[in-house]
Formats: sequence, structure tokens, C-alpha cells
Amino acid sequence: MPVKFMTSYREDSAAVFGYYKKLAERAMEQVADQQLFVVLDEEMNSIAIIVKHMAGNMRSRWTDFLSSDGEKPDRNRDSEFEQPPAKRAAVMKMWEEGWSCLFAALEPLTDADMSRTVTIRGEAHSVMQAINRQIAHYAYHCGQIVLLAKHFKGREWKSLSVPRNRSAEFNQKVFAKEVSQR
Repeated sequence: MPVKFMTSYREDSAAVFGYYKKLAERAMEQVADQQLFVVLDEEMNSIAIIVKHMAGNMRSRWTDFLSSDGEKPDRNRDSEFEQPPAKRAAVMKMWEEGWSCLFAALEPLTDADMSRTVTIRGEAHSVMQAINRQIAHYAYHCGQIVLLAKHFKGREWKSLSVPRNRSAEFNQKVFAKEVSQR
């Protein structure tokens, strides 16, 4: 993610959320459909289960963000870890619906809203704290998605950042670009 100087916390957090969303999507694009549903062992979650959990969390946390508790009474968190949708299209639809809830709630916020109070499971948070909590949560799960996808692809994995043993080459390209822009 290219660094852009920002003074708006809402704008910056939207960019960070967008970065992690795209990172996980680029990882999921690399795996075969059936690999979305593979569980490495009985204590692990598949990519599809992680997506189902994230989408459930996003719907709960971001629907009526400023006016209702972030843990909605109709959420059944435990069910998020069972029986994901059976097809890639349904998994990705769930993924998009979750992120849509997040971005729809984030978009109208102002910097003045950051000190307002919201609750999650009855516990008070500033809006900024609630956003930070979710950034950390989603980054954690997006990292799991990337790890699983990389495991499944093995040597065929296409790096999502600077490829291993290519840092010097990457740094030279960045330096050459900076010089050409002067």
C-alpha cells in the first residue's frame, strides 16, 4: 500500500481496511475453489469459515454502528464456524456483504465522531477504539487467509508484497522511480 500522508483518521482507517480486504482477495484468487473449504486439522478453520466469521462480525459490528451495540442480539457467532456456503460465489458474496456494512458505516463518520461512544458487548469504546479493535481483528483473519492460501499454492504462490530474496531488486526499482520523478 503506497503511503499517503493523511490527517483524517476515518480516511486512513478506510484505506487500511481496504488494504487488508484486497490482500485477502488476492490470496483467495490464487487458490482453487475446493481449497477454500479445506481444513488442515480439527482445530483449524478453512478460508470459507474465516470469511463467514468475518462477514458475521462485520454485519454485527457495523450495522447501526453509532446507535446500537456492536454485538447484535440476532448474531449467532458459534454458527459462523460451521457449514460455510458450498460455492466460491456464495463465499465471495458473503465477503462483499460484510465489507459493504463496514464501508457504509465508516463513510459518513467525521473526525468529530471519533470521540463519540459506542458499545461492543455492553462495553463502552470511543469510535476510534472500536475502529482500531476491528482493524486488528480483520488484519488477524486476513493474515490467516493469506497463510492458508500460500500453504495451498506452495511454489506456485505469487507474492502479495516483495518476493523472497528480491528486496534489493525491489529497492532499486523504487529508487529509480523516485529519481525519475524529480
